[in-house]
Amino acid sequence: VQLQASGGGLVQAGGSLRLSCVASGLTFDSYVMGWFRQAPGKERVFVAAISWSGRDTYYSDSGRFTISRDNAKNTVYLQMNSLKPEDTAVYYCAARPRSSTGSYYLAANWRDYWGQGTQVTVSS
Repeated sequence: VQLQASGGGLVQAGGSLRLSCVASGLTFDSYVMGWFRQAPGKERVFVAAISWSGRDTYYSDSGRFTISRDNAKNTVYLQMNSLKPEDTAVYYCAARPRSSTGSYYLAANWRDYWGQGTQVTVSS
């Protein structure tokens, strides 16, 4: 199984980025997908998750970020708008079986697959 995240980069405050995560080696629509981020010296924290069908979404802080998925392309996206310097972090995608239990908001409950991360840097 491989989760390949991309789309990070350097952007000015107020700008936008769209992250992508392409999954391979798994039955994509059998997995809940999530995005987490980790700033230097800090813990990895939940950003967003989306159910296998895309019908249900979950956010740590709604309004600026939107998670979506395209099951035909085995891809999950994170659209990030109105970016702030405090959004600077490495962003990771993760996958867990749709049958798994435990809060989506805790990184420890995502025990199955993680991508390698993509750096997002927001300048002030």
